[in-house]
Amino acid sequence: MRAFDLDAWMARSRALDLSEIDWAAVRLCSVSSDTIRTLRYMQDIEFHTIIYMRKLLATRAIDDPEVATFLACWLHEETFHGLALASFLDAAGHPVGPRRRPRSREPLAQWLESRAIAALSSVWPDFCAVHMVWGAINELTTLTGYRRLAAIAGHPVLTELLERIMGDESRHFFFYYRQAEQRLQHPAPARVARLLVDRFWAPVGSGVGPADDLIFMARYLFAGDDGRAAVRRVDDTIRRLPGFATVRLLEAWMDRHVGALTS
Repeated sequence: MRAFDLDAWMARSRALDLSEIDWAAVRLCSVSSDTIRTLRYMQDIEFHTIIYMRKLLATRAIDDPEVATFLACWLHEETFHGLALASFLDAAGHPVGPRRRPRSREPLAQWLESRAIAALSSVWPDFCAVHMVWGAINELTTLTGYRRLAAIAGHPVLTELLERIMGDESRHFFFYYRQAEQRLQHPAPARVARLLVDRFWAPVGSGVGPADDLIFMARYLFAGDDGRAAVRRVDDTIRRLPGFATVRLLEAWMDRHVGALTS
């Protein structure tokens, strides 16, 4: 990984450019019900980024100037991803309706998780190490999911839109991964981060929407030989981080919750 240049990263941060997306052409190609269901889930999770930010604002992550600057750009860009996916759904004739549960109403499990994260941050100086690992895993799985959706859906307008979103997601992943790589050089943070990831990690969006939708999306995107290869690439990439050489993440989750992937 090359050295991280925050100024160069910030210079490229902006709202997603949709000026050349031909929304009128969306209905010229069919969009399957499975793709619509997957897009609805992804759009909801992108808009949920503001809730993840709310959790982070109560941690020492915002005390690090570089991390705090990144998070401001990250929230801005992720919000426009949600708007872009909503625009595609609207153009396809499947507009996004109101959520069944308002985002301000935090389920008890999510409330407890937020308090646990804040408590961990207050007593552990290296909290940002696990935050960066977690972010790297989630950004990589999101990026991989978008790639798989573009390949499976085969819709030209959707592919163009997802390629633009993936450009941002790749930059987000690079920041998280480079930070994690640096912060895990010391054995103690690496051991604690690995313990927490092994014990608590689940795919991004877990607990936000219905579990059935998450399992459906995982099966839709990652079934078959190509899906299995994509899942393994995610795990292989995270295994390059210090202390994570033997980790099993997405493939293990798929085996537990979706069923063993076909080889």
